[in-house]
Amino acid sequence: MKIFNSRLLLVFGIFLISSFSCNEKNQQQTKTLSAVHEDEPFTQEYHEGYIIDKENASTNDVRAIHVDDKNNVWIATKNGIYSKKPSGNNWSPMISGEAQGPGYDVDSDDKGNIWIASWDGIYSDINGEVEKMDGPEGPVAKVVTAEEGVYALGPKGIWFYQGSNWIKKDYTKARSMRAAISDGQGGLWIGTDVGLCHANDDQSTVFHKNEDLISAYVRGLDYDNRGNLWVGVVGGVTIRKNDQVIDEKKPENGITNSEVNVVKKAPDGRMWVGTNYGISRFTPGEAEYSVRLSKRWLMSDEVRDITFDKGGNGWIATAGGVSVIKRKEMTLAQKADYFYTQLITRHVREPWIVGRFLLEVPGDTSTIVPDDDDNDGEYTAMYLAMESFRYAVTGGEEAKVRAKKAFDFLHYLREVTGMDGFFARTIVPADWERTHDMNRTYTPQELADELVNNPRQKPVEVRWHLSEDGKWMWKGDTSSDELDGHFFGYYWYYYLVADDAEKQRVADHVEKIMDHLVRNDFYLIGVDGKPTKWGVWSPQSLNQDPEWSPEKPLNSLEILSFLKFAHEITGKEIYQDEYLRLIHDEGYLDNAKTLYTTNPAWETYFDIYLALYIYPALINLEKDEALKAEYQSHFDQWFHKFRETKSPLLNFTYNLLTEGTDELETSIFFLQDAPLDLVDWTIDNGRREDLHLVREPSLEDVQVNELRPPSEYRTMRWDRNPYFAVAGNPAQEREPVYWLLPYWMGRYQGLIK
Repeated sequence: MKIFNSRLLLVFGIFLISSFSCNEKNQQQTKTLSAVHEDEPFTQEYHEGYIIDKENASTNDVRAIHVDDKNNVWIATKNGIYSKKPSGNNWSPMISGEAQGPGYDVDSDDKGNIWIASWDGIYSDINGEVEKMDGPEGPVAKVVTAEEGVYALGPKGIWFYQGSNWIKKDYTKARSMRAAISDGQGGLWIGTDVGLCHANDDQSTVFHKNEDLISAYVRGLDYDNRGNLWVGVVGGVTIRKNDQVIDEKKPENGITNSEVNVVKKAPDGRMWVGTNYGISRFTPGEAEYSVRLSKRWLMSDEVRDITFDKGGNGWIATAGGVSVIKRKEMTLAQKADYFYTQLITRHVREPWIVGRFLLEVPGDTSTIVPDDDDNDGEYTAMYLAMESFRYAVTGGEEAKVRAKKAFDFLHYLREVTGMDGFFARTIVPADWERTHDMNRTYTPQELADELVNNPRQKPVEVRWHLSEDGKWMWKGDTSSDELDGHFFGYYWYYYLVADDAEKQRVADHVEKIMDHLVRNDFYLIGVDGKPTKWGVWSPQSLNQDPEWSPEKPLNSLEILSFLKFAHEITGKEIYQDEYLRLIHDEGYLDNAKTLYTTNPAWETYFDIYLALYIYPALINLEKDEALKAEYQSHFDQWFHKFRETKSPLLNFTYNLLTEGTDELETSIFFLQDAPLDLVDWTIDNGRREDLHLVREPSLEDVQVNELRPPSEYRTMRWDRNPYFAVAGNPAQEREPVYWLLPYWMGRYQGLIK
């Protein structure tokens, strides 16, 4: 895996922090931390997009873009030339009437004059009004401003303007003018379909041999900050210095698509390479690169031109409109404030359920509406853990109150069923007409198909049930995933937030759930009196039914964690007795030891985080030193197997339960690089030519061979595989708990100051 250069400022020192009280006797752990991230401002990027004309698609077919010295934005489109003032969002045509037609390029000189290459010649805006000039014959494909004057280039020739009139030049016989740039010495570099031409009044030289360029089809030109000429061609970028090739960028070096259309140097020195499938960005002299594609960053992945304004924002002409990748300075604390506002104002529904919401118009964040999810309980429990860490850091009453609201919801999921110890997946208002999973019926033929496909299948026809008060519909067939998430939330709420009365309430709630499991031989029994499809921890299934082999290691570890936590907070000896029986008589600890040497066919990315939920109770509450050592060894295997996923939640959990600051730099990089946009845009990294399709780490999924930064894959939930080749659903907006939870864990540990 490539390690991304996050350019972090790490301040090394040694200090001590005391961890949380891990039981009622206020046992303490002390850690020595050797690295801390000082939360200084970093550059946060975000996207704004513009549709020029909703009624005319050709107007959104943008060929070139330019920002003048007054921050007005000019674009050349298939339908003409348009401009937008810096303070507005409306685009006005600059050439109208019979003269309106395809535009090809826009530039401005050092006096602020605008020069336009159009279908019928050259236009200028010198006196505040766009006027056609005499001289160059249309169509004009490129316009270049230089210290010595202005050049107009097209299939009918090259003209030069020096303050009074246009003079035709005889520089090259090639008529395909795809790119042009001044050499700063009175000449031009010109990209054509038949090579790279250097032209001045003395001579014209064409470079098109195989040793000159990756290919002779030249479409983009710019100098880097070292004075090297980057030549974008079909196949990549050739980097030249003094008529010599010194380097190149091909797909194997980070070019997302071989059809390179434009190369531009950004104010920060990075080189932006626009292709038919997104933008690759390089720092000269470094191997690392970043990519911007998909609707998260671009109106269309086909990039035609790039320019920059005074603030360093990148303006991009695409085949589907104009994009601007903006920059602003933020600290992680400010980013946390932004995400928290988004969370509370957009991702909480009654009675305090935290989760994703739907967008009725995909990608349109103004059309957000509530939605239900099978894992509402689990993800609200993640939110509960986040608020618990936030309260532990800040001591703020708001965090405490909202944590209690989240626990109240999880508590109600058990109460609403009216069944002793059984809890629902989620609830929705009784008057909802649409839910994620509706009640249904199965024909005998469908049931037969289901059983053949999965012998463990449990078709559930009645998924939703009316609450006793008639206010809610609750969803049954609750899974083991839900219990994992719930107990993670209960654990941190109990130790970091709850007062004595609330601790008793948590203990009573957990006792009812665990009593249900104990008396039912560790099955979660649903409304039909039978085990739910996934609520299985019984030795009868895990140890005796080979169909449960994939779940055997993790589910064995899960029930041990539940019992350990329940015994610790309730004091009921039956939970400790059952815990030891499962270890010594049923071999559950031995079962768990195979979790990280499991059959490749059973590798599931989500299991990484299901295990994360259950380690705190095992690591912190076990008093038997031999058993604790077993769990610590197991936990170490977990971390070292999955650390290359560069997850701050994984890293900070490991650091919280052990000593050290492993992977701090990669954790901070993730928190900084994660996009502000929470729309679950479809990210198709499978079309990128810099990556390859593989079947690892999960054999069931088509994935890419390299972990990319979070700005380049789908909006996260920690159960989602970041290696997916294609993933996303722009009809939903994800909750930002995925970011806020590790952030506050890092703050709690003193890793982020």
